[in-house]
Amino acid sequence: MLSHKHHTYHLVDMSPWPLTGSISAMMITTGLVKWFHQFNIDLLTLGLLTTVLTMIQWWRDITREGTYQGLHTKRVVSGLQWGMILFITSEVLFFFSFFWAFFHSSLSPTIELGACWPPTGIQPFNPFQIPLLNTAILLASGATVTWAHHALMESNHSQALQGLSVTVLLGLYFTALQAMEYYEAPFSIADSVYGSTFFVATGFHGLHVIIGSTFLSVCLYRMYMNHFSAKHHFGFEAAAWYWHFVDVVWLFLYISIYWWGS
Repeated sequence: MLSHKHHTYHLVDMSPWPLTGSISAMMITTGLVKWFHQFNIDLLTLGLLTTVLTMIQWWRDITREGTYQGLHTKRVVSGLQWGMILFITSEVLFFFSFFWAFFHSSLSPTIELGACWPPTGIQPFNPFQIPLLNTAILLASGATVTWAHHALMESNHSQALQGLSVTVLLGLYFTALQAMEYYEAPFSIADSVYGSTFFVATGFHGLHVIIGSTFLSVCLYRMYMNHFSAKHHFGFEAAAWYWHFVDVVWLFLYISIYWWGS
């Protein structure tokens, strides 16, 4: 007869969501290829829809495990914290490659670029217009998410909700301004290495802002539903860590690409 050893780890139940998530990711990838070559978005739309459904149901299961079933013990939360730290570290290296490409080209511009930076014919953005406003917005959002975090640790539910709501709104405002900036850009991703490094670096950062805003929106709903307590709120803490990472990356982007690079 086998005896079950009692331990503090959480051995998750069998779940279909990793499989559906993988299939959805494959549909998005192939759907993008189909969109680029055949101008058909059916497969891409289906992939995005199944990804959203997978996210909702997977997060529902994790919320149930951590909030109602008490399966997220201190040791489990410690593992989640280290997982988030390693994930953010991988994201730092991800953006490091874009900065490497930018400085590799800008510190020693080739003859093909006109031996100058920005390259001949490129009209860069004024760093003291929308980019500076976006910098102020993200810095303010970092302050409001910290306000929400401290309010939560002090069991001040109303202030935590207010701070997190303002953070989500600032994230959406940033995304809207960046979309407007892209729409009015005097150059494109096809305009030499300047265009490609600019749009890839700022575009992936914009994608991370959208992901972070989604992350914080889910936390806002969970906070409204009283899923978090003063001592048990790592879901929100992870979102705050991610948002601070997004803020810091933007500061490097603004200083190097928008200000110095212009």
